[in-house]
Amino acid sequence: MKALVLEAYNRLECRDVAEPAIGPNELLVNVKACGICGSDVHGLDGSTGRRIPPVIMGHEAAGVVAEVGSQARGWQPGERVTFDSNIYCGVCRYCRKGKINLCDNRRVLGVSCGEFRQDGAFAEYVAVPQQCVYRLPDALSFERAALVEPVSIALHAVGRPTIKLNDRVVVVGAGMIGLLLVQALRAAGCGHIIVIDLLPNRLDLACQLGANAGLRADAPDVLNQVQERLDGGAELVFEAVGTPPAVQIAFECLRKGGALTLIGNVSPTAVLPLQRVVTRELTLYGSCQSTGEYPACLDLMARGAINVDSLISAVAPLAEGAAWFEKLRQRNSGLLKVVLIP
Repeated sequence: MKALVLEAYNRLECRDVAEPAIGPNELLVNVKACGICGSDVHGLDGSTGRRIPPVIMGHEAAGVVAEVGSQARGWQPGERVTFDSNIYCGVCRYCRKGKINLCDNRRVLGVSCGEFRQDGAFAEYVAVPQQCVYRLPDALSFERAALVEPVSIALHAVGRPTIKLNDRVVVVGAGMIGLLLVQALRAAGCGHIIVIDLLPNRLDLACQLGANAGLRADAPDVLNQVQERLDGGAELVFEAVGTPPAVQIAFECLRKGGALTLIGNVSPTAVLPLQRVVTRELTLYGSCQSTGEYPACLDLMARGAINVDSLISAVAPLAEGAAWFEKLRQRNSGLLKVVLIP
Protein backbone atom coordinates (compact mmCIF):
# COMPACT_ATOMS: atom_id res chain seq x y z
CA MET A 1 0.00 0.00 0.00
CA LYS A 2 1.01 3.64 -0.38
CA ALA A 3 1.85 5.63 2.74
CA LEU A 4 3.31 9.03 3.58
CA VAL A 5 6.29 8.13 5.77
CA LEU A 6 8.35 10.46 7.96
CA GLU A 7 11.68 8.91 6.94
CA ALA A 8 13.79 11.43 8.83
CA TYR A 9 13.12 14.77 10.46
CA ASN A 10 11.94 17.25 7.83
CA ARG A 11 11.74 14.51 5.19
CA LEU A 12 8.44 12.97 4.13
CA GLU A 13 8.22 10.37 1.36
CA CYS A 14 5.15 8.78 -0.23
CA ARG A 15 6.16 5.17 -0.89
CA ASP A 16 5.06 1.53 -0.77
CA VAL A 17 4.93 -0.12 2.65
CA ALA A 18 3.47 -3.36 3.94
CA GLU A 19 -0.25 -3.39 4.64
CA PRO A 20 -0.84 -3.55 8.43
CA ALA A 21 -1.83 -6.89 9.92
CA ILE A 22 -4.82 -6.70 12.25
CA GLY A 23 -5.24 -8.32 15.64
CA PRO A 24 -8.32 -10.34 16.65
CA ASN A 25 -10.10 -7.28 18.11
CA GLU A 26 -9.10 -4.84 15.40
CA LEU A 27 -10.57 -3.54 12.16
CA LEU A 28 -8.64 -2.80 9.00
CA VAL A 29 -9.89 0.53 7.68
CA ASN A 30 -9.43 1.66 4.10
CA VAL A 31 -8.63 5.35 4.68
CA LYS A 32 -10.61 7.74 2.49
CA ALA A 33 -9.53 11.04 4.07
CA CYS A 34 -6.98 12.11 6.69
CA GLY A 35 -6.42 15.63 8.01
CA ILE A 36 -3.02 17.14 8.77
CA CYS A 37 -3.00 18.10 12.45
CA GLY A 38 -0.91 20.91 13.86
CA SER A 39 0.82 18.33 16.07
CA ASP A 40 1.94 16.50 12.90
CA VAL A 41 3.41 19.72 11.53
CA HIS A 42 5.18 20.46 14.82
CA GLY A 43 6.41 16.86 14.96
CA LEU A 44 7.95 17.07 11.52
CA ASP A 45 11.20 18.65 12.75
CA GLY A 46 11.48 16.58 15.93
CA SER A 47 10.83 19.49 18.26
CA THR A 48 8.03 17.70 20.12
CA GLY A 49 9.78 14.35 20.53
CA ARG A 50 6.49 12.66 19.57
CA ARG A 51 7.25 11.72 15.96
CA ILE A 52 10.51 9.75 16.01
CA PRO A 53 11.26 8.49 12.46
CA PRO A 54 10.45 6.32 10.72
CA VAL A 55 6.72 6.61 11.31
CA ILE A 56 3.47 7.01 9.40
CA MET A 57 1.78 10.01 10.98
CA GLY A 58 -1.91 10.94 10.75
CA HIS A 59 -4.73 10.47 13.25
CA GLU A 60 -7.67 12.59 11.97
CA ALA A 61 -9.28 10.20 9.54
CA ALA A 62 -12.33 8.42 8.15
CA GLY A 63 -12.78 5.50 5.81
CA VAL A 64 -14.43 2.15 5.11
CA VAL A 65 -14.07 -1.12 7.00
CA ALA A 66 -12.02 -3.46 4.80
CA GLU A 67 -11.49 -6.39 7.15
CA VAL A 68 -12.82 -7.50 10.55
CA GLY A 69 -10.68 -9.24 13.18
CA SER A 70 -11.62 -12.74 14.28
CA GLN A 71 -12.98 -11.59 17.66
CA ALA A 72 -14.42 -8.23 16.63
CA ARG A 73 -18.22 -8.20 16.81
CA GLY A 74 -20.93 -6.10 15.17
CA TRP A 75 -18.88 -4.84 12.23
CA GLN A 76 -19.13 -5.57 8.52
CA PRO A 77 -16.79 -4.79 5.62
CA GLY A 78 -18.01 -1.76 3.69
CA GLU A 79 -19.27 0.22 6.70
CA ARG A 80 -18.35 3.92 6.72
CA VAL A 81 -16.44 4.77 9.90
CA THR A 82 -14.17 7.13 11.75
CA PHE A 83 -12.05 6.36 14.81
CA ASP A 84 -10.62 7.86 17.97
CA SER A 85 -6.88 8.43 17.79
CA ASN A 86 -6.55 7.39 21.45
CA ILE A 87 -5.95 3.67 21.80
CA TYR A 88 -6.93 2.75 25.35
CA CYS A 89 -6.77 -0.55 27.23
CA GLY A 90 -10.25 -0.48 28.82
CA VAL A 91 -9.09 -2.19 32.03
CA CYS A 92 -6.85 0.25 33.97
CA ARG A 93 -8.26 2.39 36.80
CA TYR A 94 -8.73 5.40 34.53
CA CYS A 95 -10.46 3.48 31.76
CA ARG A 96 -12.82 1.92 34.32
CA LYS A 97 -13.78 5.46 35.42
CA GLY A 98 -14.44 6.48 31.80
CA LYS A 99 -11.29 8.63 31.64
CA ILE A 100 -9.92 6.84 28.59
CA ASN A 101 -7.77 9.85 27.68
CA LEU A 102 -5.74 9.20 30.84
CA CYS A 103 -5.31 5.46 30.22
CA ASP A 104 -2.15 4.06 31.82
CA ASN A 105 -1.48 2.09 28.63
CA ARG A 106 -2.53 4.80 26.17
CA ARG A 107 -1.14 4.85 22.67
CA VAL A 108 -1.90 7.38 19.95
CA LEU A 109 -2.24 6.70 16.24
CA GLY A 110 0.50 8.29 14.20
CA VAL A 111 2.76 8.88 17.20
CA SER A 112 6.24 7.49 17.77
CA CYS A 113 7.93 8.39 21.04
CA GLY A 114 10.09 6.82 23.73
CA GLU A 115 7.20 4.77 25.12
CA PHE A 116 5.57 3.41 21.95
CA ARG A 117 5.36 3.52 18.16
CA GLN A 118 1.95 3.43 16.45
CA ASP A 119 1.69 3.97 12.71
CA GLY A 120 -1.17 6.22 11.67
CA ALA A 121 -3.56 7.00 8.83
CA PHE A 122 -1.53 8.81 6.17
CA ALA A 123 -1.82 5.54 4.29
CA GLU A 124 -4.26 3.48 2.28
CA TYR A 125 -5.00 1.27 5.29
CA VAL A 126 -4.75 1.52 9.06
CA ALA A 127 -5.45 -1.03 11.83
CA VAL A 128 -7.66 0.26 14.66
CA PRO A 129 -9.05 -1.46 17.81
CA GLN A 130 -12.81 -1.94 17.46
CA GLN A 131 -13.58 0.00 20.67
CA CYS A 132 -12.15 3.13 19.04
CA VAL A 133 -14.32 2.96 15.90
CA TYR A 134 -17.59 4.84 15.24
CA ARG A 135 -20.06 4.61 12.36
CA LEU A 136 -20.58 7.71 10.24
CA PRO A 137 -23.96 9.38 9.70
CA ASP A 138 -25.05 9.17 6.07
CA ALA A 139 -25.01 12.97 5.77
CA LEU A 140 -21.34 13.26 6.66
CA SER A 141 -18.70 13.03 3.92
CA PHE A 142 -15.33 11.41 4.57
CA GLU A 143 -13.58 14.79 4.27
CA ARG A 144 -15.84 16.34 6.92
CA ALA A 145 -15.69 13.26 9.14
CA ALA A 146 -11.89 13.49 9.16
CA LEU A 147 -12.33 16.56 11.39
CA VAL A 148 -14.26 14.77 14.13
CA GLU A 149 -11.08 14.35 16.20
CA PRO A 150 -10.42 18.10 16.60
CA VAL A 151 -14.15 18.64 17.15
CA SER A 152 -14.01 16.12 19.99
CA ILE A 153 -11.10 17.99 21.56
CA ALA A 154 -13.17 21.19 21.57
CA LEU A 155 -16.25 19.48 22.99
CA HIS A 156 -14.23 17.77 25.70
CA ALA A 157 -12.65 21.09 26.71
CA VAL A 158 -16.05 22.79 26.88
CA GLY A 159 -17.19 20.03 29.22
CA ARG A 160 -14.35 20.53 31.71
CA PRO A 161 -15.57 23.67 33.57
CA THR A 162 -19.12 24.25 34.74
CA ILE A 163 -20.83 26.43 32.15
CA LYS A 164 -23.80 28.56 33.13
CA LEU A 165 -26.27 29.98 30.66
CA ASN A 166 -25.04 33.28 29.17
CA ASP A 167 -21.53 33.05 30.65
CA ARG A 168 -19.04 35.56 29.24
CA VAL A 169 -16.13 33.78 27.59
CA VAL A 170 -12.73 34.51 26.04
CA VAL A 171 -11.02 32.09 23.65
CA VAL A 172 -7.30 32.71 23.23
CA GLY A 173 -6.21 31.41 19.83
CA ALA A 174 -8.21 31.25 16.60
CA GLY A 175 -6.60 28.20 15.10
CA MET A 176 -8.52 25.00 14.37
CA ILE A 177 -9.35 24.21 18.00
CA GLY A 178 -10.14 27.81 18.89
CA LEU A 179 -12.60 28.14 16.00
CA LEU A 180 -14.29 24.88 16.99
CA LEU A 181 -14.41 26.06 20.61
CA VAL A 182 -16.37 29.14 19.54
CA GLN A 183 -19.04 26.94 17.96
CA ALA A 184 -19.13 24.46 20.85
CA LEU A 185 -19.42 27.27 23.41
CA ARG A 186 -22.24 28.89 21.47
CA ALA A 187 -24.05 25.54 21.34
CA ALA A 188 -23.54 25.19 25.11
CA GLY A 189 -25.42 28.43 25.76
CA CYS A 190 -22.58 30.86 26.41
CA GLY A 191 -23.35 34.54 25.97
CA HIS A 192 -20.72 37.06 24.85
CA ILE A 193 -17.71 35.31 23.26
CA ILE A 194 -14.48 37.16 22.51
CA VAL A 195 -11.64 35.61 20.52
CA ILE A 196 -8.04 36.83 20.74
CA ASP A 197 -5.47 36.09 18.03
CA LEU A 198 -2.73 37.73 15.98
CA LEU A 199 -4.23 37.10 12.53
CA PRO A 200 -7.08 39.35 11.32
CA ASN A 201 -8.43 36.74 8.89
CA ARG A 202 -8.73 34.19 11.69
CA LEU A 203 -10.56 36.71 13.84
CA ASP A 204 -12.97 37.48 11.01
CA LEU A 205 -13.70 33.78 10.61
CA ALA A 206 -14.24 33.41 14.37
CA CYS A 207 -16.92 36.11 14.20
CA GLN A 208 -18.56 34.39 11.22
CA LEU A 209 -18.71 31.18 13.28
CA GLY A 210 -20.35 32.75 16.33
CA ALA A 211 -17.93 34.99 18.23
CA ASN A 212 -19.18 38.44 19.20
CA ALA A 213 -15.79 40.10 18.73
CA GLY A 214 -12.25 39.33 17.58
CA LEU A 215 -9.38 41.23 19.21
CA ARG A 216 -5.75 41.45 18.12
CA ALA A 217 -3.44 39.91 20.70
CA ASP A 218 -0.77 42.52 19.93
CA ALA A 219 -3.08 45.50 20.41
CA PRO A 220 -1.76 47.59 23.34
CA ASP A 221 -5.24 47.92 24.83
CA VAL A 222 -6.45 44.35 24.25
CA LEU A 223 -6.93 43.63 27.97
CA ASN A 224 -8.76 46.92 28.50
CA GLN A 225 -11.06 46.00 25.64
CA VAL A 226 -11.84 42.67 27.27
CA GLN A 227 -12.55 44.34 30.61
CA GLU A 228 -14.87 46.90 29.02
CA ARG A 229 -16.75 44.47 26.78
CA LEU A 230 -17.24 41.88 29.52
CA ASP A 231 -17.86 44.25 32.44
CA GLY A 232 -14.74 43.31 34.38
CA GLY A 233 -13.58 40.13 32.67
CA ALA A 234 -14.66 36.65 31.63
CA GLU A 235 -16.20 33.93 33.74
CA LEU A 236 -14.46 31.39 31.49
CA VAL A 237 -11.31 31.51 29.39
CA PHE A 238 -10.13 28.76 27.03
CA GLU A 239 -6.46 28.86 26.00
CA ALA A 240 -5.87 27.05 22.69
CA VAL A 241 -2.35 28.15 21.76
CA GLY A 242 -0.03 26.67 24.37
CA THR A 243 2.69 29.33 24.59
CA PRO A 244 3.70 31.40 27.66
CA PRO A 245 2.49 34.77 26.23
CA ALA A 246 -0.91 33.27 25.34
CA VAL A 247 -1.27 31.70 28.78
CA GLN A 248 -0.43 35.04 30.39
CA ILE A 249 -3.13 36.83 28.38
CA ALA A 250 -5.60 34.09 29.32
CA PHE A 251 -5.01 34.61 33.03
CA GLU A 252 -5.41 38.36 32.75
CA CYS A 253 -8.76 38.07 30.98
CA LEU A 254 -10.38 36.27 33.92
CA ARG A 255 -12.64 37.99 36.41
CA LYS A 256 -12.54 37.03 40.11
CA GLY A 257 -13.74 33.47 40.65
CA GLY A 258 -13.28 32.61 36.98
CA ALA A 259 -12.00 29.38 35.42
CA LEU A 260 -9.23 28.87 32.88
CA THR A 261 -9.16 25.75 30.71
CA LEU A 262 -5.77 24.98 29.15
CA ILE A 263 -5.80 23.03 25.89
CA GLY A 264 -2.72 24.16 23.95
CA ASN A 265 0.58 22.58 24.91
CA VAL A 266 3.22 23.67 22.41
CA SER A 267 5.51 24.87 25.23
CA PRO A 268 6.32 22.42 28.03
CA THR A 269 6.15 25.12 30.72
CA ALA A 270 4.53 28.49 31.40
CA VAL A 271 4.65 30.89 34.34
CA LEU A 272 1.84 30.52 36.87
CA PRO A 273 0.81 33.92 38.33
CA LEU A 274 0.42 32.41 41.79
CA GLN A 275 -0.85 35.48 43.65
CA ARG A 276 -3.47 36.18 40.96
CA VAL A 277 -4.70 32.57 41.12
CA VAL A 278 -4.88 32.57 44.91
CA THR A 279 -6.21 36.04 45.66
CA ARG A 280 -8.78 36.00 42.84
CA GLU A 281 -9.70 32.38 43.60
CA LEU A 282 -9.26 31.18 40.04
CA THR A 283 -9.80 27.60 38.91
CA LEU A 284 -7.51 25.85 36.42
CA TYR A 285 -8.51 22.92 34.22
CA GLY A 286 -6.31 20.88 31.95
CA SER A 287 -8.00 19.33 28.93
CA CYS A 288 -6.45 16.37 27.12
CA GLN A 289 -7.93 14.88 23.95
CA SER A 290 -11.45 13.47 24.49
CA THR A 291 -13.35 10.84 26.45
CA GLY A 292 -15.96 9.31 24.17
CA GLU A 293 -17.51 12.52 22.80
CA TYR A 294 -17.41 11.16 19.23
CA PRO A 295 -21.13 10.26 18.89
CA ALA A 296 -22.17 13.74 20.04
CA CYS A 297 -19.61 15.33 17.71
CA LEU A 298 -20.79 13.33 14.70
CA ASP A 299 -24.39 14.28 15.42
CA LEU A 300 -23.57 18.00 15.74
CA MET A 301 -21.53 17.90 12.54
CA ALA A 302 -24.17 15.99 10.57
CA ARG A 303 -26.88 18.49 11.65
CA GLY A 304 -24.69 21.46 10.80
CA ALA A 305 -24.64 22.68 14.41
CA ILE A 306 -20.86 22.65 14.10
CA ASN A 307 -19.62 23.88 10.73
CA VAL A 308 -16.36 22.35 9.52
CA ASP A 309 -16.66 23.23 5.83
CA SER A 310 -15.23 26.70 6.37
CA LEU A 311 -12.23 25.20 8.18
CA ILE A 312 -11.09 22.95 5.33
CA SER A 313 -8.58 24.93 3.29
CA ALA A 314 -7.63 22.24 0.78
CA VAL A 315 -8.22 18.60 -0.17
CA ALA A 316 -5.24 17.00 -1.93
CA PRO A 317 -3.83 13.59 -2.92
CA LEU A 318 -1.62 11.80 -0.38
CA ALA A 319 1.23 11.91 -2.91
CA GLU A 320 1.30 15.72 -2.51
CA GLY A 321 1.44 15.48 1.28
CA ALA A 322 5.04 16.64 1.70
CA ALA A 323 4.36 19.84 -0.23
CA TRP A 324 1.27 20.62 1.84
CA PHE A 325 3.16 20.01 5.08
CA GLU A 326 5.70 22.60 3.94
CA LYS A 327 2.93 25.09 3.18
CA LEU A 328 1.42 24.55 6.63
CA ARG A 329 4.80 25.24 8.24
CA GLN A 330 4.72 28.72 6.75
CA ARG A 331 2.83 30.79 9.30
CA ASN A 332 1.71 33.25 6.63
CA SER A 333 0.12 30.55 4.45
CA GLY A 334 -3.40 31.29 5.72
CA LEU A 335 -4.19 27.59 5.71
CA LEU A 336 -6.29 25.94 8.39
CA LYS A 337 -7.05 22.26 7.70
CA VAL A 338 -5.60 20.33 4.80
CA VAL A 339 -7.16 16.93 4.16
CA LEU A 340 -5.17 14.28 2.28
CA ILE A 341 -6.81 11.56 0.18
CA PRO A 342 -4.86 8.25 -0.08
